[in-house]
Amino acid sequence: MNDEQARQILQSLVNGADPFTGEEFAAGTLLQNASVLRALLAGCSALDDRVARAYRRAQQPKNVGRGWSSDEQERLVRAFKSGESPPEIAVKHGRTPRAIEARLEMLGMITAEQRTTKDRFGSTQGNKDQRSGVRRRRAASRTAA
Repeated sequence: MNDEQARQILQSLVNGADPFTGEEFAAGTLLQNASVLRALLAGCSALDDRVARAYRRAQQPKNVGRGWSSDEQERLVRAFKSGESPPEIAVKHGRTPRAIEARLEMLGMITAEQRTTKDRFGSTQGNKDQRSGVRRRRAASRTAA
């Protein structure tokens, strides 16, 4: 059963009808209880949210949220050094421009002030510098390994 079928069944129950025959339920059934109706509506809402989330995810580049391999990181560095812009690199890597700039910042190739995208965590500059330093050290140790 897919999400749309499940939603249609729940919506039919909310409307007081048998989801398979369309026949209205008799008065006084369990489905006329306010708590049961609220639960059914919550199920409909959850399915709507799930469908919306899947749609948004389908619109994202393919590598959103995935870790960086050392090979991909090396290709990023080469592309950036050759003059490609973060949006151009993002398309080639299947990532967002924000992810490209964050990785470049982490690698020490750009500063926070050079970024065109925002730090989504909204941290203070001191915390950002501290986080970047930790990330650079981790990246350097991975590259050296």
